[in-house]
Amino acid sequence: MTSKSTSKKPVGVIGAGSFGSAIANILAEKSEVLLYARDSNTVKKIAENKENRGHKLHTNVTPTGDLSYLANACDIIFPIVPSSAFRSMMQQLSPYLHPYHILIHGTKGLDISLPPGETIDSTPSLTRENIRTMSEVIMDESVVIRVGCLAGPNLAKEMAANHPAATVVASRYKEVIREGEKLLRNDRFQVYGNNDLIGIELAGVLKNIIAIASGALSGLGLGENAKGLLISRGMVEMIHLGKAMGGEVEAFVGLAGIGDLVTTCNSTLSRNFTVGHRLAKGETLEEILADMEEVAEGVNTVRIAKKFIDTAKLRAPITEALHEVLFDGLTVDKALQMLMRYPYNVDIDFL
Repeated sequence: MTSKSTSKKPVGVIGAGSFGSAIANILAEKSEVLLYARDSNTVKKIAENKENRGHKLHTNVTPTGDLSYLANACDIIFPIVPSSAFRSMMQQLSPYLHPYHILIHGTKGLDISLPPGETIDSTPSLTRENIRTMSEVIMDESVVIRVGCLAGPNLAKEMAANHPAATVVASRYKEVIREGEKLLRNDRFQVYGNNDLIGIELAGVLKNIIAIASGALSGLGLGENAKGLLISRGMVEMIHLGKAMGGEVEAFVGLAGIGDLVTTCNSTLSRNFTVGHRLAKGETLEEILADMEEVAEGVNTVRIAKKFIDTAKLRAPITEALHEVLFDGLTVDKALQMLMRYPYNVDIDFL
C-alpha cells in the first residue's frame, strides 16, 4: 500500500452512479470520502447499508445530499455525473467553490452551448466554440483553475470487484496530477499522468462512438477480424476528430485512448457496447434507452460529432454511418455494407 495522503480533509465525490461509487471506494482506502447523491433515498440507503447499486461501500465513505457541505469540507472534489447534468450540477456547486479547490472529473461526455432557442438539430452549424469538454464546463461555471480529468479503461463493475485496473489523471497542472496519483494509486489501481487535458478528455469521449459500433458488430455475430478492422479504423477516426477538436495524437495512443478503446469494444459491461449490441438485435434506440439504468454517453457524442463533422467538412465514416443507424432508421446491416465499400486508401495517415 502506498503512503497515506498528507491531507486530513475528506475528499469529495459528486455522483453516486456505478463509476462514482467505485472511485469513492478507491479513495476511501486512504481518505475519508464524502459521496454526494442528488436523490435523498440513495443517501439514506447508503448511510444505512453502506451499499450502493449492489456493491459494498468502504466504511470511510459517508453519503451526503448537501453540495455546500461537501465543498466546504473538501479541497479536492471528483465530479462524476452524466454530461447532460454536468453544467447544472456545476451551477449549483459553483457558489461554494474557491480558487483553492481542485476538481478532477470522471465524465466521458460533451456539453454544447448554443444561442437561445437553438438545439443541436436546429442549429445550422456546430463549431469547436460551441462544444465544451467537462473541464471547460468547470472553468466556464466556477472560479476553479486547477482542473483535471480521469480517463482510461475503467469498467466500474471490475473496479468494484477489486480487479487490477489503471487510469490517467490529466491536467495542465502538475500539482493536480500529483494529488490524483497520491489519492488514487494503490496495489491494484495504477495511475498515470498526462498534461494534455483536452486530448485525454476527447480520447475518453470519442472512443464511446466506436464502442457502440463494436457492440453492433458483436450483435451481428461477425467475429474477430471484423472487430480488429473496426477498432483500428476507429482509432484513426478518433485521432482525426480529436485533432480537429484540439487534442494531440499522443493522447489517443496511450491508456486513455487505445487502452480504453480496446476495453470498451470488447466488454458486455460497457453501456455503449450494450447499446450497439441491442440495436443489431433489432431493438430501437428508444427501447434501449428507456430501460438502461445509467447513461450511454456515446449516443449524445455521436449526435454532437456528426454536426461538428458536417460543419468542419471532415469525413468520419464510422461516426456518420452510426448516426444514420441511431437517428435515421438505417439498419446495422446496411451501415456495415456502406462502410465496407468506403474507399480507404491509406492505413495510417496521422503520423
